[in-house]
Amino acid sequence: MDAAAQFFTQMLAEHTEEDVEEDDYNNHLAIGLLVVGVEAGRLQRVEQRHNSRNYLCRADLPPNPRFRTPWLALFTNRNDRAYITTMGFNVETFNLIVTSGFGQRWLSEPIPRNDAHSGGDSRPGGRSLDAWGALGLVLHYLNSTMREISLQQIFGVIPTTASRYITFGLDILLKTLREMPDASIYWPKSLQEFQFNSSLISARHPRLSGAFGSIDGLNLPTQTSNDPDIENATYNGWLSEHFISSVIVFSPEGLILDANVNAPGSWHDSRVARPIYEKPHHDTPDGFYLVADTAFPRGTQDIEGRIMAPIKAGQRFRGTTKEIEERFLYDRELLAYRQTAEWGMRSIQGSFGRLRLPLPIDDSDFRANLLETCFRLHNLRTRKIGINEIQKVYMSEWRKTKEDEEIWVNFENMLFAQQKDNDRVSRFHIHAEYED
Repeated sequence: MDAAAQFFTQMLAEHTEEDVEEDDYNNHLAIGLLVVGVEAGRLQRVEQRHNSRNYLCRADLPPNPRFRTPWLALFTNRNDRAYITTMGFNVETFNLIVTSGFGQRWLSEPIPRNDAHSGGDSRPGGRSLDAWGALGLVLHYLNSTMREISLQQIFGVIPTTASRYITFGLDILLKTLREMPDASIYWPKSLQEFQFNSSLISARHPRLSGAFGSIDGLNLPTQTSNDPDIENATYNGWLSEHFISSVIVFSPEGLILDANVNAPGSWHDSRVARPIYEKPHHDTPDGFYLVADTAFPRGTQDIEGRIMAPIKAGQRFRGTTKEIEERFLYDRELLAYRQTAEWGMRSIQGSFGRLRLPLPIDDSDFRANLLETCFRLHNLRTRKIGINEIQKVYMSEWRKTKEDEEIWVNFENMLFAQQKDNDRVSRFHIHAEYED
């Protein structure tokens, strides 16, 4: 009996060990299959993402961003026309920006990264672009509407590098422009400056004695916010789109004298311009004024006589025949000069293509800095290169003799005399009451 029990116990033990070994094998097999399945799924998801990815890898770009890239072909050729076409500046002014502080900042300041300490030392030798390449990248970005993928191909940098360089380059470019006198934005400080601006205007518009600049609003498209309050504030019902509003003052030289930027698009120009009204009221000598359109208030006690605008449609005024005819002539010159503000706006939007794309709605500081950078670059280009429609018209060099002056002043009447004589509509928009 004892021998049988012992044999049975031994057989049970052997069978149990076999079951345990088989269970371990099955468990290991299941784990292995699970790992293989997870990895196969991951590889399949990666393959699917590759088919829809819209960015370039290093293998898709030139192997060395500092050798044989399209940017280097443009840069080394040093052709003014090509520089102005792509970046808005000639070779001399481009180098001036680099040597005025941009290059030093590019070499000495570390580029912010999420995966590195911001207080570390700069490593310029490890950067894909030198200071000239970085400035070229930023100016290409500002002067065009091209996607970053095109910039990556031109400069031979991968997406993350291009994004970081653009952000950092915009920051140090603005710091540099703030220190450059030729990029400054300032209100005239002396009586002589006001008189000089006024003389440029009255040389073409003799009745506008005292005018020293023009003012108008600029609406730039912006993204639509998910926040209902912000979405409502940026929506312009007149234009049926979302905008950021700015008001800019231009001199007859084509320079920006002052600007209030980054206001909600639903605001009227007169409200956006309120901070600027302090300048004509407190910092402008008596007898000088800005030319505006009818959207800007002109009759309040604080700024009375400081802002002039053409007659509104339907407006009534009284006077003798001579006074009314003179007022019409004055009004025509106001209309003609007010057009300079439109030229200035078109110059900014035409030169800086980035402003024609919807601006980010969730980063107010970025928008404000971007606009300031563009405005300062506009003044720098006007002073150093002279590509500016307002300056070309009001500072023309060919108008030297008395005969030239007469042709210039009467050019409008010579060209449109017959049309004006046959105009039977415009006079009904204004109610003039003649006095004996």
